[in-house]
Amino acid sequence: MTDSMLRPPRSTTIQLAALITLRVFIGWHFLYEGIAKMLNPAWTAASFLLESKWVFAGLFHEMAYHPAILKVVDLMNIWGLTAIGLGLIAGCFTRLSTAGAMILLAMYYVCNPPFIGFTYSLPSEGSYLIVNKNLVELAALWVLLLHPTGTVIGIDRMLSRLKKPKDRSQNSEVRRQE
Repeated sequence: MTDSMLRPPRSTTIQLAALITLRVFIGWHFLYEGIAKMLNPAWTAASFLLESKWVFAGLFHEMAYHPAILKVVDLMNIWGLTAIGLGLIAGCFTRLSTAGAMILLAMYYVCNPPFIGFTYSLPSEGSYLIVNKNLVELAALWVLLLHPTGTVIGIDRMLSRLKKPKDRSQNSEVRRQE
C-alpha cells in the first residue's frame, strides 16, 4: 500500500461545515453547563461523586468528603466546562479544548458508568447500557481532534497565519547561511 492510499481524501465544504457545526454545538453544550453551574450558588459535584460505584469510587468519594478538595473540583468543573466551551465555539486552542473535553467526559464516564447492576439515585434521561451521552460526545470529540477545524474557521486560523511569516523568515535565514 502506498502512502496516498492510506491518506484520506481532502474534506469537502459540506463535510467541513458539518465538523464545524459539531464543534460549535459541543462547545455550546460545555459552555452552557459551565455557566449554569457558575450561576447556581448551591451547585456542587458532591452528589455526583458520591454516586460513584466503579473502579475509582473510593477516590471520588474522598473528593466529595473533603471540603477543600471538593471546592477545587467544583471550580475546575465550572471553569473547565466554560473554557472548553468558549475554546470550541471560537475555534481557539481547538485541539487543547477538544483534548480537555475528552478527559473531562472520560472522568464523568468512569465516575458513573451505565453498567448493569449500577443504580443511581437520580434518574437518567434514557435507558443506557455501556454507551451513554458522555461516551457518544467523547467519540464525537475524537473525530474533531483528528480534524482540526479551528484552522478552517476560528481563532486558530488567525494564529496559524501569524505564525507562518516567522517560519518563512527563519527558513530564508537558514538558506542564506548555507
